[in-house]
Amino acid sequence: MNTQQTFFWYDLETTGVNSREDRVMQFAGQRTTLDLEPVGDPVNVLIKLSEDVLPSPDAILITGITPQQTIADGLTEVDFLRYFQSEVAVPGTIFVGFNSVRFDDEFMRFMHYRNFYDAYAWQWQDGRGRWDLLDVVRMTRALRPEGIVWPEVDGIASNRLELLTRANDIDHHNAHDALADVQACIAVANLIKTKQPKLFEWLLECRDKKKVTALVESGEPFVYSSGKYPSEFDKTTVVVRLAPHPGKQGSLVFDLRHDVSEFAGLSARDLASRWRWTRDPAAPPRLPVKTLQYNRCPAVAPLGVLDSASQKRVKLSLAHVQKNLALLRKATGFQEKVLEALAILDKEQEGRLKRQASSADSRLYDGFIAQPDATVMGVIRAAEPSDISQVAADFTDPRLISLAPLYKARNFSKLLTDDERVAWESHRYEVLMSGGTESRLGRYMHRLGELAETVKDAEKRYLLEELQLYAESIMPTQDF
Repeated sequence: MNTQQTFFWYDLETTGVNSREDRVMQFAGQRTTLDLEPVGDPVNVLIKLSEDVLPSPDAILITGITPQQTIADGLTEVDFLRYFQSEVAVPGTIFVGFNSVRFDDEFMRFMHYRNFYDAYAWQWQDGRGRWDLLDVVRMTRALRPEGIVWPEVDGIASNRLELLTRANDIDHHNAHDALADVQACIAVANLIKTKQPKLFEWLLECRDKKKVTALVESGEPFVYSSGKYPSEFDKTTVVVRLAPHPGKQGSLVFDLRHDVSEFAGLSARDLASRWRWTRDPAAPPRLPVKTLQYNRCPAVAPLGVLDSASQKRVKLSLAHVQKNLALLRKATGFQEKVLEALAILDKEQEGRLKRQASSADSRLYDGFIAQPDATVMGVIRAAEPSDISQVAADFTDPRLISLAPLYKARNFSKLLTDDERVAWESHRYEVLMSGGTESRLGRYMHRLGELAETVKDAEKRYLLEELQLYAESIMPTQDF
């Protein structure tokens, strides 16, 4: 298929930061050519919250979007996704945002999943793709910062979008509004493309997993920018492939800023302990191994781009890299112990997930949907609301069986039968009220009380009042 490619720059405002449980309240975007020329009108849509969702009050104070606004002016998730599939996710679209791979894309995947769409196809079928400007910004700052003003907060480098726009005189008057953030993101991309076109084009090409794979699996050191690395080094270091990742499309890479000698003599269990993230400032240095996933558009580049000025910025000399590389290659058995440590951590994670109560909404990554069930998903999307229960009887995946009544209640609530409404109210009571003071509703009301004591701004106090009224309006009872 010879499809004309375009960017679709997009941003979401959500009820919180947990893509498994929180919801999208606003979707905004703008299509451009690959030269960043606008194509068509911007998209700006509110999406209705369903009555089994309570937003984070802190998130609402940032966005200013109330649940009542989404209910009055928004689309249901079903109606939004129909629009999205026909008008936004057209062939050749490259979806891009600012931290979109780790945040916005995840919310969109879960929305697709709980409404019986393939969670991934919108990003790869028919010449589509995805990209993320945040890591482009990080690598540009570290390697080729000329021509751009780079902000700091209290002497520490910061790549926040609103700070970048302010430092470079880019209009961004309404930060944390999705459409304003989209327009700011395009402007920052244009700035980088204008000032550092070669790096911009290189990182755009790194959307291709084959290109990333070839660089990483060459066995030679390469430059890597990631949010996992410290700000004092401009989020950038030099790594080398240590081993293929046993469960993901990617590799485990070792940060050559570090001497392997401190870790080579440790057991696999001790390496696992040193790999765990901790806030304890007295903890020993963390194991400098990271997973690099090929399909996440990583910001990677050949070692040759690390010129003398860049070495000073990231505080890492080539001589230091080569010394630590030689030590790593002599560390017999280290790779095997790291893989054993990863298996230990994976088993711990699996145990934690099993102990946690897991709703059907949150179980996208439990496994791929089998083809027979995927076929039923297409049928249920096209079915009349009155036929949803009948069609859902053909599902075999327990996740989809559980999702079907929720799908109908959230999107077609006026068409529920008496029995379906009783089941929906029972679900809402369990989700919102179970746990007493530690229930979702209990924690929500407690947080509103805390904020009411500290928030003085009139507009934000109005938002808190609206959130109080919303909670009261959806509060379930046991009279069902």
